[in-house]
Amino acid sequence: QVQLVESGGGLVQPGGSLRLSCAASGSIFSINVMGWYRQAPGKQRTLVAHIIRGGRTYYADSVKGRFTISRDNAKNTVYLQMNSLKLEDTAVYYCNTVPPTYAYWGQGTQVTVSS
Repeated sequence: QVQLVESGGGLVQPGGSLRLSCAASGSIFSINVMGWYRQAPGKQRTLVAHIIRGGRTYYADSVKGRFTISRDNAKNTVYLQMNSLKLEDTAVYYCNTVPPTYAYWGQGTQVTVSS
């Protein structure tokens, strides 16, 4: 059983940076693909980025070139480095498997980009 806890969100000005962490209570060795999702008020939850166990990554067009996903299997942690943040990046960010596992959804971490 794997439990995921997101952290690292906060308030940042446009153009700023944040680093999100997704800590797993158990090993993520058996999980092939981990991803970051986000959901803004009144909008659907969408996939922002994912990383395969072997290291290959995917990014949504809206964040490509600005966000970087990485995983550290030894630390059982997935990261999302967010640079050049924009107002439209404001959302609650969640980590989960790709495709998502229902039982793994947590509370997420709030990212607010505001001037």
